[in-house]
Amino acid sequence: MNRSAAKNLIERYFRQLTDGCGNDDCDNEFCASCRRFRPLDKNEAAVRALELWQKNAKLCDSKTSPTESDIQAVVDVKEDFSDVHYLTENTICTILSVCEEDGDYSALIRVVGRVFSNANSLIKSFRKNEPEPRDGASDQPGASPEVAVDVDSVRRVYERLEKIEQAESALLNALVYLTPNLELDLEYLEAYQTDPDYLNIFVILMENRNLHSPEYLEMALPQLCKAMSKLPVAALARLCKLWSGYELPHIRRLMETFQQLITYTVVSQEYGGEHLVNEDDTVVAACKCLKVVFYASMVGGDVDTEHNDDEDDDEADSDQLSLHELLGEERLYKKAPQVDLLEKELGVRPIDSRKPLIPFEDFVNESLNDVVEMDKDFTFFKVDAETKFSFQTCPFVLNVVTKNQGLYYDNRIRMYSERRLTALYSTAQGQQPSPYLKLKVRRDHVIDDALVRLEMISMENPSDLKKQLFVEFEGEQGVDEGGVSKEFFQLVLEEIFNPDIGMFTYDDDTKLFWFNSSSLEIEAQYTLVGIVLGLAIYNNCILDVHFPMVVYRKLMGKRGTFCDLPDSHPVLYQSLKELLDYSGDVEADMALTFQISHTDLFGSPVLYDLKEKAEDVPVSKENRQEFVDLYADYILNTSVERQFRAFKKGFLMVTSESPLKYLFRPEEVELLICGSRKLDFEALEKSVEYDGGYCKDTQIIKDFWETLHSFGEEQKRLFLQFTTGTDRAPVGGLGKLKMIIAKNGSDTDRLPTSHTCFNALLLPEYSSKEKLRERLLKAITYAKGFGML
Repeated sequence: MNRSAAKNLIERYFRQLTDGCGNDDCDNEFCASCRRFRPLDKNEAAVRALELWQKNAKLCDSKTSPTESDIQAVVDVKEDFSDVHYLTENTICTILSVCEEDGDYSALIRVVGRVFSNANSLIKSFRKNEPEPRDGASDQPGASPEVAVDVDSVRRVYERLEKIEQAESALLNALVYLTPNLELDLEYLEAYQTDPDYLNIFVILMENRNLHSPEYLEMALPQLCKAMSKLPVAALARLCKLWSGYELPHIRRLMETFQQLITYTVVSQEYGGEHLVNEDDTVVAACKCLKVVFYASMVGGDVDTEHNDDEDDDEADSDQLSLHELLGEERLYKKAPQVDLLEKELGVRPIDSRKPLIPFEDFVNESLNDVVEMDKDFTFFKVDAETKFSFQTCPFVLNVVTKNQGLYYDNRIRMYSERRLTALYSTAQGQQPSPYLKLKVRRDHVIDDALVRLEMISMENPSDLKKQLFVEFEGEQGVDEGGVSKEFFQLVLEEIFNPDIGMFTYDDDTKLFWFNSSSLEIEAQYTLVGIVLGLAIYNNCILDVHFPMVVYRKLMGKRGTFCDLPDSHPVLYQSLKELLDYSGDVEADMALTFQISHTDLFGSPVLYDLKEKAEDVPVSKENRQEFVDLYADYILNTSVERQFRAFKKGFLMVTSESPLKYLFRPEEVELLICGSRKLDFEALEKSVEYDGGYCKDTQIIKDFWETLHSFGEEQKRLFLQFTTGTDRAPVGGLGKLKMIIAKNGSDTDRLPTSHTCFNALLLPEYSSKEKLRERLLKAITYAKGFGML
């Protein structure tokens, strides 16, 4: 279409919008004569005329002709679009058409720059399912969770603008101008409280797919994040819910945008004692924005906000002043961190997430972890939370090693605190209590002695469990510098998990232990196991325990569900899944009722009713999901309630005041207790120490490492079990394992031996590599128990 014809059409649309066609019965929604038509002023009519021309809308037969001034108004708008104060997709398309025809994009650049640099203009742009707002008018403020932005339309507009270099520059410059004003509006003028549609600005701006480019990372994105971080919690929650509905590529792009800003800023700066990363406003703001995406990923994924343990683990606050408060340390030793307000607003916690849209691991920023000083971050977290930022308030960005450092500082501070209180007691009362948690046990009665001692402590003074553990074996000399405690843990676990004891059942297929619902052991035995697990975390010791993941989820406050069965009871899970998937007549073909049976400790069948009159209620296609859920609840919760409650009680005796529950997910708690299954023996070789005359250049040592690296996965695990007492690596990998290889005499037929409590391998200087391999394989294959001397 030539320019003259286009001009005539636009003029006709303009006249139709302002004066109508003159037909009183007109049903054209784009005509002023239609009774449903909303009147427009000339500026609005001029812009709308261009939009109608662009999409070839219905045109009435007009009975009047446009005046010269009206025609000129359309021409003026077409030439510079000076009256465009907000944008729609149609407006952009119209302007682009005119610019492409003229070969001049200056009008587009002016409009984009004007709208994207003005908060009010952006608020009114790209609305969905509602008439475009009039100039100077805004919707009434409301608290609707819905965001009135047509996101798909915004994406299509960005896609067209990305192809025009001048438009990209206009967007960048507009954002640089806009963002400082956004921060001021939110911080001082309460812009969102005045108009909740203020959130539209961030929805629109975050759809720009070039935000991660160097120009934006350096000039615009930092200030945008600072402004976004000033949004009130209610606004962030709305933004989170909107993003949670995005398809995976879009929400991942948002995550990567903030992650790239964090990484770019961290690698571009040097941090130290005078300049902590906690004080970098850009990194802090980006982490706060990343938190919104983190929760959106959870909300949009598989979430279980139900099945929470009804027990109240937190003790009621006492009206009496504690010694910590008397010493002025109440802020440092408060029981729990402040509640995450966004988590509270959304009603979703990380423990509730079964499968987020984006894996939790993708939110960890390794560059940031390399520069965080956890000793100072811990102080900010516990003492200066109101004035300083701690990355422990965004634990998703930290890896397990870094969070474990924070937990270590928390544990050590508590231990030192207990020592101070001991000194205070001894001064005030003339007593001499021990500054340590002292356990004196007999090797052949380790369970009985430990049980009696820990039970007395838990009843008389539970805070003693927060002291540093100090174990002494009766009749043996030695100072516990960690090795004796580790040996104590190993002996306790070896006896407790002995199948002959009957406290736990063992599955040969999964190689995991589960609570024996028919156990005759007293609850105190299970409490002891819980205390041992808690003490292991508290004293930074890896244990050789093998529980399914549901145990750690239950320790964190969730109840077991059908989704936990594949890990803990795979055979039962498969049977129940087949029931759910069965396409035939469930009631007739399977003849099941809501009464189930299982075997007790002596192998006798025991019946259990999943609901009232269970034997009379058949399982059908309609109620099979209820049957499956009740069955899983019985197996994972009800049947072991007595045992698990005692177990959890012991665990919480040690960890209730720890930030463990706040910082770590169940998978990470398992990692703290049991270590990692990922074994990097190259890292172990670099970190190992030598004694007794050996060094890394000794021939037998070279032969040893060549032999060990040639082992298969199972043989390597046997070696690790033989040397350290567990087949897993500590948090951070084998490079963090303090292992010693010591010379144990010259060539001999004796097997290598180990002291697992010190991670020490005693290796004779064998005469050949072949003999070394044969002796080592025999030692690790036929070693019994923990292989200790």
